[in-house]
Amino acid sequence: MSELATALEIIGPRWALLIVERLLDGPQRYGDLQRDLGMGTKVLATRLRELEEAHVLHRLPLHHNTRAYALTERGLALRDSIIALRRWGAGQE
Repeated sequence: MSELATALEIIGPRWALLIVERLLDGPQRYGDLQRDLGMGTKVLATRLRELEEAHVLHRLPLHHNTRAYALTERGLALRDSIIALRRWGAGQE
């Protein structure tokens, strides 16, 4: 499998890259991610688990059984790619 195929297996599933993009601004609570992205709880939980298993993000325990998520160094390394994709999406390749 090529390196690109490996990367796409991790960040290619629907919503995965949007979650990473949101976390570039800093740690986010589960509920905030769900509200801001407008996605269902089952899909969000699945994507967060997959990204955590791929070492793209990690959980931060908070008070009262609340969780927050933050990017790891591996996740932060996607910043330039996300910026390039934003420009490409805006037609500013």
